Amino acid sequence: MAEITIVGLGPGTPNLLTVEAHTTLETATEIWVRTRRHPTVAALPGQATIESFDSLYEAHDSFEALYQEIATRVIALGRRPDGVIYAVPGHPAIGEASVPQIRVAAEQEGLPVRVVAGLSFIEPALTALRIDALDKGLQIADATDLAAHLYPSLDPDRPALVAQLYSRLVAGEVKLTLMALYPDDHPVRLVQAAGTDTMRVHDLPLYEIDRQPWIDHLTSLYVPPRPGAHSLEAFADVIAHLRAPDGCPWDKEQTHQTLRVALLEETYEVLNALDREDMADLREELGDLLMQIVMHAQMASEGNIFNLADVIEDVRTKIVRRHPHVFGDVQVSDTKEVLQNWEQIKGTEVGKEDRQKHPFAGIPPALPALSRAQRIADKARRMGWTGENLTDRWNALLDTLEVAITSVTKEEVVSEAGIGECLFALADWARLRGLDAESALRRTSDQFITDFEQES
Repeated sequence: MAEITIVGLGPGTPNLLTVEAHTTLETATEIWVRTRRHPTVAALPGQATIESFDSLYEAHDSFEALYQEIATRVIALGRRPDGVIYAVPGHPAIGEASVPQIRVAAEQEGLPVRVVAGLSFIEPALTALRIDALDKGLQIADATDLAAHLYPSLDPDRPALVAQLYSRLVAGEVKLTLMALYPDDHPVRLVQAAGTDTMRVHDLPLYEIDRQPWIDHLTSLYVPPRPGAHSLEAFADVIAHLRAPDGCPWDKEQTHQTLRVALLEETYEVLNALDREDMADLREELGDLLMQIVMHAQMASEGNIFNLADVIEDVRTKIVRRHPHVFGDVQVSDTKEVLQNWEQIKGTEVGKEDRQKHPFAGIPPALPALSRAQRIADKARRMGWTGENLTDRWNALLDTLEVAITSVTKEEVVSEAGIGECLFALADWARLRGLDAESALRRTSDQFITDFEQES
């Protein structure tokens, strides 16, 4: 009958075939294998004709297109009265991109699919590494997927097994991705030919993994956890414990409102570290600021309002949406166009009517006055406000200062409006010069303190 049978060939030698797989293959008259580059293929039981899809590898520039065509051909073969036996390395449900496509297409056509399980590369790799997959929550990743990212989707506090490290080129790309999360010299282990008689384990630092000439399609990478606790999940658990019934009395009493001052103070501590260009202090202060963020998310989670995962997803979605020139097909020529697109996209998020009524609604009123003035002027510029000429703005600033000075009353008091106009004009002039008025004033104040104390 028309049927698709997908058989797992195991990780290596024929003696690792399951009994069901051995029986299925032994009685077959025709077997289609994804590739002959597997130790078991040459020693398949029975007298079946062996066909392969190896010729398709050279005909396609991407694995996605390759596996799509393999799936299409398997479906066509499965329509025959006798169906088809399709054999793949390892287990059909682990790292076999053609299998999910076959199952979806077969379901749409009403073709039955039978899966014959096989031992995957994971079991012999665990045996060689002498580790328990459940002991510390082993992560399984695909090398080509890791290589396609700039930051690995791995928890550094848990071990990881990276499969299908096909070549030195893939290993090099994986290395660069992992170095965004792990130290360059992080100790790792390369597993060569897991499940075969030539299986070996090589210990080496992360930065050397692409320097091994023997890397091939049977190579896997084991990445042990980083010493200590480095994941956001581990930190969130610490904060949750502080708020738990058996946690810290002070932390349990806090609310969103009581932590407002602390959030502001930690923000200024970060700014202070930036002003001093003290990277060690910046690292510490960013941690303190992160604690405030995670604490607020934890309190919201306790009230079933939102949680940390929601916060991360919202900001990730927003960043991707507001950068169509990076994550989409929008073309921009310079930063000015980027900012214009940014404002347009934000406008569609808020709604046209709200944007027209409250064009500056996104600028927090609680910002320091100089910073808020620069944000307002910058927002106005993006919406078409003119006055971009530095000379014109400087002359306007001088005129404003002159008016403020000549408006002094007999009581020697300058009007608040006059001072405000001067400060706004000065903040806008600084903005046009690419300067941050708030930081400039803070540095000058710090220098004044230093000079004053030295002279005293």
